[in-house]
Amino acid sequence: MENTGFILSVLDLVPKIGEASYEQALQEAAALAASAEKWGYKRYWVAEHHDLKDLACASPEVLLAHIGAKTSRIRLGTGALLLPHYSPLKVAESFRLLAALYPGRVDLGIGRAPGGSAHASMALSGNFLQNVADMPKKLRALIQLLEDRYMYEDRPVQARPLPSVQPDLWMLGTNSKSAGFAAEYGTGYVFGQFMSERDGAEVLQTYRDHFKPSALLDKPRLMLAIGVICAKTEEKAKELLEDAKLPGPERAVEQEAQEERREPLKRLVLGTPEQVREQLALIAESAGCSEFLIFCPVQDYRKRLESYKLLASCCM
Repeated sequence: MENTGFILSVLDLVPKIGEASYEQALQEAAALAASAEKWGYKRYWVAEHHDLKDLACASPEVLLAHIGAKTSRIRLGTGALLLPHYSPLKVAESFRLLAALYPGRVDLGIGRAPGGSAHASMALSGNFLQNVADMPKKLRALIQLLEDRYMYEDRPVQARPLPSVQPDLWMLGTNSKSAGFAAEYGTGYVFGQFMSERDGAEVLQTYRDHFKPSALLDKPRLMLAIGVICAKTEEKAKELLEDAKLPGPERAVEQEAQEERREPLKRLVLGTPEQVREQLALIAESAGCSEFLIFCPVQDYRKRLESYKLLASCCM
């Protein structure tokens, strides 16, 4: 099959599906990463969530350390680590340690979301709204730490260990504000199309137009995070959609839940391998972006793996 030129990566929310234990959910995450590496995916990124019963990863850096030992080439990253909750020094230390363990393989994707309920966020780091307001300051500090030019009370502080290859820094988001942060500070940018009603092409263009080269990155680098369900037939793909879980607020009213079920079709690429390839080609042309971070909402571990495998077979 003709090479499409796409670069595909995996975004894993580490779901606890059905009656699976948390232990099994984590084992499935490692199996997905190992399979993705075998099939040619470039990155395996894991999300951060807190006190959500059906998601199993509250500490991405710990899981990535485990998965790094189970793989040999695929890049390891966060989609996203939620910087407002944390000290920039601790984040830089954790990801430099990963970068020293797995040279040339570590991505640090950061975001601004709470990652859980209001009470979970307050239990984790106090006043989240204030923490979000401090995001520019934290982002500057993180970049200074990764560039070894951070000062605290006029004294230099380094994030150690000092790896031979630094982690790559990315900003993730679902609106123009996150794109503005990435552009201003010269980081890579990932637009979360599967979680947003915004036009991804428009937001990515905002990032390109305002990008300022930095010591970390000399030109724009971007990805689109897209939901994909790929199956052998279109009918099977639609069946998988019926049980799929997509990020978003829970609906209390059944009618609203049904409307929400139809709404993801606007944010989801669905169909046979050939149909998915055609849809991705149109998105790539519109957005000027050939790298996709793929989230698969299928609620069956085996069928989720099959979806990723079929996607790789037609697009790489």
